[in-house]
Amino acid sequence: MSLATETAAPLTVPPAPGKRRIPGWARGVLWAVGIVAVLSTASYLTGVNTLTSTNTAQTALRLALPILLCALGGLWSERGGVVNIGLEGMMILGTWGAAWGAYYGGPWAGLGAAIVFGALGGLLHAIATVTFNVNHIVSGVAINLLGLGVAKYLATLIFEPLSGNPRQSPTVPTFDTYSATFLSNWLTDLEDQQRVFISDAAGLLNGLVTGVAPLTMIAILLVPVSYLVLWRTRLGLRLRSCGENPVAAESLGINVYAHKYLGVLISGGLAGMGGASLVLLQGGGGYLENQTNGRGYIGLAAMIFGNWRPGGLLGGAALFGYADGLQLSGGGRAVLALLYGVVLLLFVIVVVQLIRRQWIAAALGVVGAGVLYWIYWSNDSLPSELTPYTAHVVTLIVLAVASQRLRPPKAGGARYRRGEGD
Repeated sequence: MSLATETAAPLTVPPAPGKRRIPGWARGVLWAVGIVAVLSTASYLTGVNTLTSTNTAQTALRLALPILLCALGGLWSERGGVVNIGLEGMMILGTWGAAWGAYYGGPWAGLGAAIVFGALGGLLHAIATVTFNVNHIVSGVAINLLGLGVAKYLATLIFEPLSGNPRQSPTVPTFDTYSATFLSNWLTDLEDQQRVFISDAAGLLNGLVTGVAPLTMIAILLVPVSYLVLWRTRLGLRLRSCGENPVAAESLGINVYAHKYLGVLISGGLAGMGGASLVLLQGGGGYLENQTNGRGYIGLAAMIFGNWRPGGLLGGAALFGYADGLQLSGGGRAVLALLYGVVLLLFVIVVVQLIRRQWIAAALGVVGAGVLYWIYWSNDSLPSELTPYTAHVVTLIVLAVASQRLRPPKAGGARYRRGEGD
């Protein structure tokens, strides 16, 4: 009797179940709830209701828009591998174009002109960096200087005969605003009841649904649109591949030059829209020299804070816009109350770091919280000379903290020549 020897099939060990990650949108909601809770607690303990008032939220939304649009512009450019330091110059061109177009054709014509002028700045940056391989930083700085000079020249040429002032345009029409009346009335009632957290959340939400312009809705809609295009379409995949490895992208038949040009053109157009938001929304009404006030650079910082992702840069723009809007609505006392809120947030972060046994991070958090609390305790209000720079200080702090977890496109800023992979 012979026994047949059979080769046993190797056992397949099922892979260990991976850790389920919270979706990005859910993390964003959790962060929003946590921040509202911190602001609500700080407002209650300091007695400064401005932290969560409707007026603060409205002002913050208006001031966050140019930062958001510039950050989106930087996202499109840098995901294609072109570092765009020139967002400020493109934004300046957009402010002039918006005023010129709106003066002769109304706010929608002004928006179109702003996009065109911003895109022209992007085209110049693309020609320099993509076609002639100029260093991206050098080209971006040159665009900023050129945008400032061109806007000054055009303002003197076009606006001075109309307004009598080469530094500003005549008053131009702005976008109408709309409110969700029923929802706004209900939120106003909740805010007036002064309930902890509920009234604070109602005040912040009320500012987001009251006096909203079409440009505001377009800007917010561009965030999910940018995500869907860049991460869920073939065009977006090809554009991002040019920012990660252009040589590999070329080997797959992708026209790297065309995709880089497209990304920078869209970047310039979005920066121009950011300039238009300064001119065509309530509180604007015309071109003014130095109107951007460095918001193009803050938009770049918001993009870096958001780790080159649409949802993250939305949070960064909201943060910077809120800091700027708070100092306008409440002055030095409100900014000082915000410092108290940051102390509370740092306390929570320190507890989390201690649970994770991150001793150095926890110690740094304790030191930072101690310094901020000393500033809060030893002052009744911040000097008026310092409060206008609140958003700029927040930018520096956020970049210092966020720099530990950044993951930029691998080929961002790298020089590329067609045929390098042959």
